[in-house]
Amino acid sequence: MEIVNALKTVYDPEIPVNIYDLGLIYEVEVLEGGKVRVLMTLTSPNCPVAESLPVEVQDAVAGVNGVTEVELNLTFDPPWSRDMLSDEALLELGLL
Repeated sequence: MEIVNALKTVYDPEIPVNIYDLGLIYEVEVLEGGKVRVLMTLTSPNCPVAESLPVEVQDAVAGVNGVTEVELNLTFDPPWSRDMLSDEALLELGLL
């Protein structure tokens, strides 16, 4: 839960919603020894923050107490779509 809370502090600069509620985080796996594996996507392959956003995610997760290593993997399969928005994100964006 602490990792999810850390992920919710990272925002997509183009959309005023955190990346977790945007549906950009596909998987968070906590492994032995405090290692965390994160599978995420971006809103598009040509996202202007394609280089900086994954680093922000990695730093946020690394800052969680007990996390010793963060492995971040970026994927575009399946591609992100509006259907991945959480109810909180839909509310924030006025789409619900």
